[in-house]
Amino acid sequence: MSETVFTYAAPALKFGPGSSAEVGHDLLSYGARRVLLVTDPGVAATGHPARIAEQVRARGVEVATYDRVHVEPTDDSMRDAIDFARDAGPFDAILAVGGGSAIDTAKAVNLLTTNPGELMDYINAPVGKAMAPTERLLPLVAIPTTTGTGSESTTICVLDVLSLKVKTGISHPMLRPTLAVVDPLLTASQPTMVTAASGMDILCHALESYTARWYADFDAKQPEQRVPYCGANPIADMWSEKAMSMLAGAFRTAVRDGSDGLAREQMAMAATFAGLGFGNAGVHIPHANAYPIAGRVRDFRPPGYPDDEAIVPHGMAVSLTAPEAFRFTFEAAPERHLRAARLLDPAASGDGPDVLPGVLSTLMRDIGIPNGLAEVGYGDADVDDLVAGSLQQQRLLATAPRPVHGEDLASVFRGSMEHW
Repeated sequence: MSETVFTYAAPALKFGPGSSAEVGHDLLSYGARRVLLVTDPGVAATGHPARIAEQVRARGVEVATYDRVHVEPTDDSMRDAIDFARDAGPFDAILAVGGGSAIDTAKAVNLLTTNPGELMDYINAPVGKAMAPTERLLPLVAIPTTTGTGSESTTICVLDVLSLKVKTGISHPMLRPTLAVVDPLLTASQPTMVTAASGMDILCHALESYTARWYADFDAKQPEQRVPYCGANPIADMWSEKAMSMLAGAFRTAVRDGSDGLAREQMAMAATFAGLGFGNAGVHIPHANAYPIAGRVRDFRPPGYPDDEAIVPHGMAVSLTAPEAFRFTFEAAPERHLRAARLLDPAASGDGPDVLPGVLSTLMRDIGIPNGLAEVGYGDADVDDLVAGSLQQQRLLATAPRPVHGEDLASVFRGSMEHW
């Protein structure tokens, strides 16, 4: 019997230039009197978290700040934040100011300061035990300072488990922020490559949710079996299509000229719309592949990111196999792939499996994304290891529009060593 039901959920949303100045009022509406602000050193250096903290204090709310979030969080870095919160608490709300790393860390802190157990108890299987929270979480207000991750809208937090060299996550509806405050003015300080990588994350969120397995193609579920990622559906499609059309007009401009306020606002809105789509429909192959790409990096150091350690930023990691992944999924829904290509580039022509990959490769080249896996340090000898890491992400691969086996992933990885 096939599924007949899809679900949709989203945080409350406040959007617009200057909206971050109102967060003290918002926190009071949730009964907050003592708040933990979670951010990272780079964002702290912009002054935004300190300014927001002072505006919250002006409303009579006490604020403690944790500013040691690790860019691309690890299990160790999240434990450090959790330990800080346990020692400095109790709190009655959490405030995240930063990119996906800060928001994801705040989700983990919220979970582990309100529920028993340790981090590995809640991490997705097969890496962790995939336990569900049993206690109510605190209100979480998320203020993104990068345009891309969509973490302010989703039920997921992502991290590297260092001992296993695997990127994984925690997923549960209770992790979704209570309120997303999207202030485009906070993204003006993004370095060029951060804008490019984060923008590719927006794009892949929209594309993957739009091309995900249709919700009615899954087997019917009982109510207690429902998960946040329910497959492509009419509501998620609406958000994804709008996000892609906005990216078509703003993405290259935002990368080329970070001071262009309109482009920045359009990118922030596209990120929000894509998050509202994929946070319910789900993502699939490019995101599953991104976990081992980021988790097994050896010595790649992109401009605009901390240079004290090797890193493949999440949005970049997602994009590196996207053209080949969508070439593979084309046969499952040709009309969707072609419509997506023309939303991103109205001049795109043709009707075969190469159209969307061509649009993506051209965009990636134009905005300075590395030319495939080889440029970030991977070769054919790494393919088996990358496939093994991707196969651990069955929660994501289950959302792909056609069955995905190890040999399929190997073909995608090999085809992604160079794109142009």
